[in-house]
Amino acid sequence: MIRYQADADLNGLILRATQRLEPALDFKSAGEAGLRGLPDPSVLAIAAEAGRILVTHDQRTMPGHFAEFLATRSSPGVIIVQQHLPVAAAAEELVLIWAGTQAEEWQNRIYWLRP
Repeated sequence: MIRYQADADLNGLILRATQRLEPALDFKSAGEAGLRGLPDPSVLAIAAEAGRILVTHDQRTMPGHFAEFLATRSSPGVIIVQQHLPVAAAAEELVLIWAGTQAEEWQNRIYWLRP
């Protein structure tokens, strides 16, 4: 089953809207995971150790750090939500991914949710 990890920069409304749409979905906040203030490589490592797909808005630095991370480790994946995507659309997409795919399909993948 897919489990998500919010990065510290992810709009909290997306996390809450996703949880409201599908209460059974496991989506951990950055605060719950102790991610605030950590560099991207540490965030990726914590998400990977927990077996969670990282959900972030960071399209500037995260792709490069993700590529570097994959050179030595495996990851459950990263989903980058573009800032201009409406909250409801982002939540719906995350629920669809959760309901319609398996965690193995996201292994070592980066995916952009775009408007």
